[in-house]
Amino acid sequence: MAAGSTAGSHSRKGLGFMRYDDSDEENTDYNQQQWQHNVEAFSLAGSVASKDSEVEIGFLRNTEKHIERKEKKGLISNDQEDEDYILAEARQPLWRKVPVPSSLINPYRIVIVMRLVVLAFFFRFRILNPVHDAFPLWLVSVICEIWLALSWLVDQLPKWFPITRETSLERLSLRFEQEGRQNKLSPVDVFVTTADPFKEPPIITANTVLSVLSVDYPVEKVNCYVSDDSASMLLYDTLYETSEFARIWIPFVNKYSIEPRAPEFYFSQKVDYLKDKVHPTFVRDRRAMKREYEEFKVRINVLISKAQKKPEEGWVMKDGTPWPGNNTEDHPGMIQVCLGSAGTLDMDGKQLPRLVYVSREKRPGYRHHEKAGAMNALVRVSAVLSNAPFVLNLDCDQYINNSKTIREAMCFLMDPQLGKRICFVQFPRRFDGIDNNDRYANRNTVFYDIVMKGLDGIQGPVYVGTGCVFNRQAIYGNKPPSDKKPKTSQSSCCCCCCSGDDSGSTFDLEEIDEGLEGFEEKEETSFISMKNFEKQYGMSPVLIASVLMEDGGLPKVTNTQLLIKEAIHVISCGYEEKTEWGKEIGWLYGSVTEDILTGFNMHCRGWKSVYCMPKRDAFKGSAPINLSDRLHQVLKWALGSTEIFFSGYCPLWYGYTGKLKLLQRLAYTNTIVYPFTSIPLLVYCTIPAVCLLTGKFIVPALTNVASIWLMALFTSMILTCVLELRWSGVNIQDWWRNEQFWVIGSVSSHLFAVFQGLLKVGGVHSNFTIRAKSTDNNSVSNQLYLFKWTTLMIPPTSLVILNMVGIVAGISDAINNGYNSWGPLFGKLFFSFWVIIHLYPFLKGLMGRQNRTPTIVVLWSILLALVFSMIWVRIDVFLPKKTGPVLVQCGLEC
Repeated sequence: MAAGSTAGSHSRKGLGFMRYDDSDEENTDYNQQQWQHNVEAFSLAGSVASKDSEVEIGFLRNTEKHIERKEKKGLISNDQEDEDYILAEARQPLWRKVPVPSSLINPYRIVIVMRLVVLAFFFRFRILNPVHDAFPLWLVSVICEIWLALSWLVDQLPKWFPITRETSLERLSLRFEQEGRQNKLSPVDVFVTTADPFKEPPIITANTVLSVLSVDYPVEKVNCYVSDDSASMLLYDTLYETSEFARIWIPFVNKYSIEPRAPEFYFSQKVDYLKDKVHPTFVRDRRAMKREYEEFKVRINVLISKAQKKPEEGWVMKDGTPWPGNNTEDHPGMIQVCLGSAGTLDMDGKQLPRLVYVSREKRPGYRHHEKAGAMNALVRVSAVLSNAPFVLNLDCDQYINNSKTIREAMCFLMDPQLGKRICFVQFPRRFDGIDNNDRYANRNTVFYDIVMKGLDGIQGPVYVGTGCVFNRQAIYGNKPPSDKKPKTSQSSCCCCCCSGDDSGSTFDLEEIDEGLEGFEEKEETSFISMKNFEKQYGMSPVLIASVLMEDGGLPKVTNTQLLIKEAIHVISCGYEEKTEWGKEIGWLYGSVTEDILTGFNMHCRGWKSVYCMPKRDAFKGSAPINLSDRLHQVLKWALGSTEIFFSGYCPLWYGYTGKLKLLQRLAYTNTIVYPFTSIPLLVYCTIPAVCLLTGKFIVPALTNVASIWLMALFTSMILTCVLELRWSGVNIQDWWRNEQFWVIGSVSSHLFAVFQGLLKVGGVHSNFTIRAKSTDNNSVSNQLYLFKWTTLMIPPTSLVILNMVGIVAGISDAINNGYNSWGPLFGKLFFSFWVIIHLYPFLKGLMGRQNRTPTIVVLWSILLALVFSMIWVRIDVFLPKKTGPVLVQCGLEC
């Protein structure tokens, strides 16, 4: 019974566990008495006081006029001057837009226009001057060049208006956290998703949760929901241990204002922790806290070791009840409040944020839609239990590195003018544990520091799947508010949708419908019928009531058992049937890259997004270190793009009736069609080797004018890169690594994604496994040289070998044919070396620490290269044509 003792080795006093199976009504009464205290805290969730903000601004304006009149009469003292300054400062905007200086961006734009002109003349020369002795080779090269040029143009135009934004946290506090008044900052629901505690170590998830619970934000306004898609008792026990450790960790970080607030990464920092710490007890408290954390890690490791082998009878809880999630593919929905219940305080006697464990119901025969389905389940559960107006989405390995991150987002989302039209605030992704050279471009700096800034100047950045704060109304599929339409007040919705009867309130559909009709007559606003709400959001009157509360908050309900039952009901596997969840509401289904699809749908409705880059990185996480994991990660992203291309949500034909801007549509088109560039790029990387092996070339003899245009093209390419790095601040090494891995990923992962996408259209589906995360930053070098065989490596390895064979053959041919053959050879060698240099990081990944390439890679690549070469030299159209007399062997009769 080691498993049973593992599950029940700790006390769960004050914590209620609830599981519910729609097929078994007896489960509705399970442990209800313990839940009475847990759900009382749910009624404390606040809301966005948009009207209060407007009243406050009006009050400030009237106060300023009153101050001006007093100044003229000389009736203001020094204290009044300080107060006047505070009032005036609170009236200032919470953020400002900082465009790139014209001295940096204008030369960049001019060079882009010049490059377009040069490209036009270059293609004119290429098309009007075919190579007749290798016409098919010339034709293929021209087609590839045109495709690559169009790909560059589609990628370049959305960078035309790059901007950055700056926030003012001081003004945010002055406006919404005034002394002596109620704190008016908006509540936030934080979603942390995990799917496999063995590939995503529990200690990583625990650190992410601790960074959320200790964020610099009012504790009563933070609700953390952890989704466990594996229904693992290991994660359940880990969250309990985390909640206990949080009681001592949160007071420590608040007392000394330390960063980051994830203990694993705080204690592993190689910095002088005594710097700027003048508190006399800091050293003592830090050492004590480090000991506590080491003990916490030991307890987590004990749980992991006991969870390695599942007992035959399955996991058993402390009270002897079998763990509901013993069958990960067939179990009821589960909800556990780990923190935030009545009477749970930290070691200083202060309130703690709410922490909720959620595992949605799974049954055979139902499609669960992986991460997108888990996110939608969290949206519905949080709407019933806390209903904060804003939602922060995090992966389990993406911890909060800047404790003021939520405040940074609120500077945009709580802005009285723009805030209501922002669907989400996206933060850049940053990573720990990457090698100094960033061999495989894991940092993705070009995308996060160049492309996203450009998109922010149009309609906003794309959603990248994590590190994003959402407006809940945008998740619900609503359109942004129009200035012409009256806004719905929170109090009105509460009156019409909820019953405040202390004798046991329930949500009756007929009462809600009648309330809507009355509200419709009072406000003269057209509301859709209750039946349409049910078709959109499902058969949950509590959820619908929460949806109607535009500014968040919970209805005043005294029947806590109803809330419990509804929370379990909305995560049942059949709840989404015949609704709009996954189609127009929540995270959209149909692609493994649900992030791009969801953000695109929001932008099509007219929402705007914002890109926020605080000085201290908002979030940090883990990235794939070795070559194989990195290629599979890129394969998943590329496959998601091809799935969207073949779906009804393709930006080429979807959303023209909405408010998507042209350049924004162009940017989304680029995110969808980029995998198809792998085909012309693969062909183009093969052409140099073919030219060397056959003695042909894709360009005829150059005239003086043609040479000038060719030099102008290369010059414009170099200038574009230099000026782009100049205005963005990206260093040359990051840019070069990005260029190298673009080629590596294109000729491997992107190519396979295209074919897998075509197979999926034909009914053949692919499954992706979760990437294993590392918990040890010191093992980076070991992981970097770790080699895992994958078929993705065959095309790039074959390209390298083919070009090397071509270089040897070309040089040998030039030696045999004399001095005149060296001139044409240099052009061919240049392009072959261009291919090999771009694939150099891939070669280093193949060699590993021992500088040895796995035998299977060598055999496959040599075999393909030889077969291709033998087939190629036998193709008649590429062989030299005989123009002289036909010579026939005549033997003795000559």
